[in-house]
Parts: sequence; C-alpha cells; structure tokens
Amino acid sequence: MIKFRYICLTVATAAIITLSSCSSTPTAENPSAPVATPQATEAAANNSSHSGHGGKEKININTAILSELDKFEAKLGVPALSNKIQANRPYGSPEDLVTKKVITQEQFDQIKDQVGVQEVVLTGEAKDVDYMSKLGLMKGHLLVAKELLDQNQPKQAEPHIGHPVEEIYVDVEDQLNERKVKEFKTTLVSLQDLVKSSPKDSKVKTNFTSSVAAVDGAIAALPAPERSKPGFVLQVINELLDAANSEYGAAIADGKISAAIEYQDSRGFVIYANELYKGISSQVAQQDAQADKAINTSFAELVKVWPAAIPPAKPVKTPEDVTKLVKTIEENSQKVIDKSSSQAQR
Repeated sequence: MIKFRYICLTVATAAIITLSSCSSTPTAENPSAPVATPQATEAAANNSSHSGHGGKEKININTAILSELDKFEAKLGVPALSNKIQANRPYGSPEDLVTKKVITQEQFDQIKDQVGVQEVVLTGEAKDVDYMSKLGLMKGHLLVAKELLDQNQPKQAEPHIGHPVEEIYVDVEDQLNERKVKEFKTTLVSLQDLVKSSPKDSKVKTNFTSSVAAVDGAIAALPAPERSKPGFVLQVINELLDAANSEYGAAIADGKISAAIEYQDSRGFVIYANELYKGISSQVAQQDAQADKAINTSFAELVKVWPAAIPPAKPVKTPEDVTKLVKTIEENSQKVIDKSSSQAQR
C-alpha cells in the first residue's frame, strides 16, 4: 500500500502558473503583477510544453509528492510506481528512470513529455496560489476525514488526518513561517494520534475543530481581497481539481475502485473546490456568464462521482469522464483568468 498518498502542487506546475497567469511585469497601473524570476522562467521553459491552460505539465520527479507521481502510475498501469520513483531519487535527467530500471524504455516513451527534474523559484501571485492550493488540499483531507469520523470509521479517517502532516506541511512550512502563521503541525499530529488510540474520546471533536481552524487561519494570512478575486481563486480551484483527477485515476483499476484512500482524497478535493467556486460564482457570471454556466454544470456532474465518503461498489464515472469534466472547468476558468488579467493591465 502506498504509504503517503498525498498530492501537493508541484514546483513545475506552479512555474507554469507563474508564466501562464501573469505574463506581465509590475507596472504603475498593475503593481501587483507577479514576477517570474530568471530561474523560474528558465526552468519553466525547460520543463513545460504549456500552451494555455490545456498544455501538458512537467512533473518534477525529484520533488513531486506521491499523489502527483500517481499520474504516471495511472497512465502506465504499473502498481506502486509512485513509490519506486520516489525510492530511486535523485535523478540527474528524466532518462534516469530507465537507467535506474524504474521503468522500461517503452514505458518512458509514453510519459517522457511529462517528466522534469529542475527546481523553480516562485514569486508573486504564483507563490500565493501555491500556498493556498496546498492548504486547500489539507482542507480536502480534513473534510473527508470528518465525514468518515461521523460514520464511525476512524481507521479510514486517520490517513486523511495524517496526510496533511506527512506530505503537505513540510512543503508549505517555509511559507507559513514567512507569513508569520502560528505552527499547527503539533495540533494535526495530536489529532492523528488521538484518532488512532482513542477515536471515541470526546477530545477528538475539539481537536478536530482546532485543526480545521488552524488551516483556515493559515489561509486567512493571505490578503482578503486576493482570496476573493475570481482569477486567483480559479487558479487554486484548478490545482485542486488536477489533484482530484490524479487521485481518482489512481483509485480505479480494471473498472473497479481498488484504492479507497485515493477515492476519498479526490472526493475531499472536489468538495472544497466546489465550495470555493460557490463563493465567486456570482462574480464570474458578471465577467463571463457562459463560462460560469459551464463551470457550474460541470461541477454539478463532477460531485456525483463521489456519492459518499465510502466508495460505491462500482465507479459512477470512468477516469476519462472525470478528466473531461475537469478540463471543461479548467478551460472555462482560463477564459475568466485571461479576461481578469487583461482588465488588470488596462
């Protein structure tokens, strides 16, 4: 079983956001425009064939977390491939996947356009998107953990409390410190330990409330105007949906839901992404009514894929169906993001 099943926003993906969502530099009219550093620009150029939002994104195999690597596992159908990639780090080049016998040359040829090894420095809005996306993934985990606890399923809930600690916190810790957010890793660890040892203890509910409040407080470290901007929130939503799409693909094998944890991960991410969209839907409708309608319609279909926290006997939709819905949301989101960017530059 995969030990850590969690997706976080990879640096390569974030670099693409830097370049695609903000092609301008700060000006008097637009002083808040994010800046792509020379390192980020060069790395992104080498790591992406991005063309608009729909381009393929490179995954940094030296830094990507297991859930992001699950994209390769789902595509190639190789069990535990994510763990094998992680165990053979570091890689000097993408081709090392073959020379280190992680995968065959034939398998590598299927994913080579998506493999990267370089690191990227984030600045400006891209850094904020990365930060809120990671915290959003934490929220998704905790949402589904709460559902499972309410259904008296502590063993299934526990991993979703552990993943924010084991896979995400370390990835966002520097930013938490920069933004002077009070440390809350201890709170999450305490909750996880309590659910493991005494799931019926009355303290579980109190500690859970504290954990959610801590994540919400970390999100609130971002300026309120930024958190309410459609263009910004849509970028976060797209990252959450990319994560959900990857997890759902890893959850399905031979037409069955073979990995309940990945199914639950993806459910939590979609639920939170949908919540975020509801908060900006009216603003999006004012900018582009058709895009808003398409996004809402797709979300309505998407949430049906996860009828409950406990997986159904048979998948509601195939991974391909989910990918189509996610892409529809992303494509229409990009229209709004581009329009917002154009208006900000005027």
